[in-house]
Order: sequence, then C-alpha cells, then structure tokens
Amino acid sequence: MSDFEPARDFETVNLLRAPDGSAKIELNRPDSMNAWNRQLGVDLLEAIRAVAGDDGVRAVLITGAGRAFSSGADLKDLSAREERTPAGRPDVRKVLRERYHPIITGIREMPKPVVSAVNGPAVGIGLSLALAADLVVARESAYFLLAFVNIGLVPDGGSSLFVPSRVGMARASEMAMLGEPIPARQALEWGLINRVYADAEFETKADELLRRLAAGPTRSYAGTKRQLNHWLYTRMDEQLELEADIQDEVAHSDDFLEGVTAFVEKRQAAFGGR
Repeated sequence: MSDFEPARDFETVNLLRAPDGSAKIELNRPDSMNAWNRQLGVDLLEAIRAVAGDDGVRAVLITGAGRAFSSGADLKDLSAREERTPAGRPDVRKVLRERYHPIITGIREMPKPVVSAVNGPAVGIGLSLALAADLVVARESAYFLLAFVNIGLVPDGGSSLFVPSRVGMARASEMAMLGEPIPARQALEWGLINRVYADAEFETKADELLRRLAAGPTRSYAGTKRQLNHWLYTRMDEQLELEADIQDEVAHSDDFLEGVTAFVEKRQAAFGGR
C-alpha cells in the first residue's frame, strides 16, 4: 500500500509526500489532459518551490493524472484579459517569462533529483516540462510531440535547448519542423528519454526509481546536476529569453491565428506563410 500523503492543497496540482523523502507532483486537470492554464502554472510553480525548499524531500517525481502527462498549453486560456497585448494578441512573452520559465529553471536548479514519469502524451509545453527533469521514464503507450509548429508557433519552455541536447540537431529539427508524435520506444532509441516501462508495471517501476533516488546520496546528485547544467545549460536563461522573443514574433502572425482557429474547429490548418 502506498504511504504517500497529501502535503499541500492546490486547485490543479496534487503534491504528495512519503516518510522516506520521496515527493510526487501530479498535474491534476485530467478532463483537459492536463493542459496548462493560468491556475496550473501558478500551482505547479508553487509546488516546485515547495519541494525545492524542503530539506526533508530528497527526490521528486512529476507525473499526470488520468490518461495524459500534459497535452500542452490550454489554448482557451489565451483569451484571458491579463494575457493579451494592447493590440489584442496573446501576450505569450508575458506567459513564458512569468509562468513557464520559473518552473523550468526551478526544476533544473533544484539541488535534488527530479524524475518525469510520463504516463501518457507529453505535448508542447508538456514535453518541455518532461525534458526539464534529470531522468525521464515513460509508459510504453505514451508519446512525445513537439507540437508548436502545428499551430504556427516555435518550441518554447526550454524545448529548443533540451531536445537537441538529448537527440542532436537532425532529430531535433525533425521533431520541431514536422510536428509528428514520437512513440515511447522510439524516444528511448533516440536518447530522448531514459527508460520505458510496460503499461501494467509503469507506476510500480516509476515509484521504485523515485524511492531509490530518495535513499541515495542527495548531495552527490546535486553536485552531478550542477556539473551537467554547467556543461549543457550554461546559457539556459539566454535561450529561454530567445524563445520568448521569437514566440512573441510568430504569435503576431496570421499563421498562428489560422493554426489556433483550425485547432478549435478540428480541421487541417491552411497556412499562408505570413
């Protein structure tokens, strides 16, 4: 029987703790496949900061409730007034800087290991979140999708950094420009993720890995993480800013409006290149 217990109350995130120092953060908007709206961004950031600052937490697992890890940004949420520019377009720069970037950097700078347990589709910013972790494990039926191009946007949330650092330029270009789903087994072969577990044993295996890390040398893990960050992600803040700038540019394009409209209307987008 699991000995995880609720540690904090959030509207869209479950934060669970176990006596051995294990902690779980579960995205909890299953009806929307854990799409990111404003409240999820607020709750997730607070949960990340809570486990990072808790010396009793020695390892963290991030997963999703229901059948998805995260389907990406909730496009309906872009209608919120505080997230519009004076010209009436979505203020994606504001959303990225204030909501997404602190979560991604919080995971990378956390002085303890973080595991992403990808229980279903990891799409768009959901993929970025998964890849921000130190180790990524997936259910065999899960898939990974850098979906931004499908609505006329560019990768963000650090995915323009995390994807090529894991799979190289050729495969990163394929994922970013073709916007096709990568099944879990293929993601493992490419080096995008660390392990794949059969669906029936996924939760048990993910928990075993979390508890192994929680029982390990926490300061050693933290030191290793600092070394890898220094070698691979020294320019992470600069890259996140570049993502925000370019995303803001393309969010003002006609193709983005067509992409969102086509998504809402459940039809193929007819991009005009403008």
